[in-house]
Amino acid sequence: AHDAHHIIVVGTSKQDMALAVNRLGEVGGGVVLFSRGKELALVEMPIAGLMSDERAEIVAAKADKLTEAMRQMGCSLNNAYMQHSLLALVVIPELRISDVGLIDVTTFQKVDLFV
Repeated sequence: AHDAHHIIVVGTSKQDMALAVNRLGEVGGGVVLFSRGKELALVEMPIAGLMSDERAEIVAAKADKLTEAMRQMGCSLNNAYMQHSLLALVVIPELRISDVGLIDVTTFQKVDLFV
């Protein structure tokens, strides 16, 4: 996650989410997409979990594969990876995820997850 450098997992399957987190641990960080137990795309970022040690063309090809795999799974967000990454950037409004919970950045208050 941007700035906080924590893992953020989004999914509907506990099994796939566990596979994703474990895979990121194996490769030292990055972005991975699993579906039904199968790894669909991976962009490794072993330098502090934030940067790749591969050539830019290779990283770009892997990122394109990730974006296409997200699209094929039904994600219609523009640049979904970046939107996902910015969920933890607690210096931009409105609601952000931090290590202490969901934060309303405009008031710097924790937001209850259950109403």
